[in-house]
Parts: sequence; structure tokens; C-alpha cells
Amino acid sequence: QVQLVESGGGLVQAGGSLRLSCAASGSIFRPNTMGWYRQAPGKQRELVAAITSGAISSYADSVKGRFTISRDNAKNTVYLQMNSLKPEDTAVYYCSLTLTLRNDNYWGQGTQVTVSS
Repeated sequence: QVQLVESGGGLVQAGGSLRLSCAASGSIFRPNTMGWYRQAPGKQRELVAAITSGAISSYADSVKGRFTISRDNAKNTVYLQMNSLKPEDTAVYYCSLTLTLRNDNYWGQGTQVTVSS
């Protein structure tokens, strides 16, 4: 079984920064992809950024140039550095892990990010 534990959410003013972390534990096989999704009230969950175990990353257009995803494979941890935050970034952010060869997907419990204007 796999567990994902997120940390780093909070309240920040527009233009500020936050760093999210997600530590995975359990039976984690490579190749895999770790990512961050977010869900705002009344909206569908959307992909924010993802990074493979080979360090290939991708981003939603809305966060390109502002957010940076990274990972430490030795610690099975993924990070999301969020800069120049906007009120529209307000959402619950979820960490995700996909075990590529098994097509198994796991989710964290979510962490709230609130950006005030």
C-alpha cells in the first residue's frame, strides 16, 4: 500500500509564495509519476504539474512560469514551489502518485491554499 502525506498549504497574499511538499511511503515502484492537482469550490479537479521519476515535468498553462515542480527520488518526495500567487490559485491541492507499469494511482488527503487579494 502507498500513502501520500502533504504539507505546506496556508494563507498568503497575492504575489506571495508557498511551497508544498508530498512524501510518499510504501511500495513505490519506478517508473512513476508524481503530480499536483487542485480543486476549487464548484470546479473539477485539474492537473497543475507533474514530474516523472526520470525528471520530465509538465505544467498547466495557467501556472507556467510561476510554479516549479521538483522531486527527490531518494526521499520519494515531490515539491511544488508556487510563486506570484493569484487569488484564482485558491484551491485544495492534492498530491498524486501513479505507478506507471501497474497503472495504480494514489492520492493524498489534500492541503488548502488560499490566496487573498
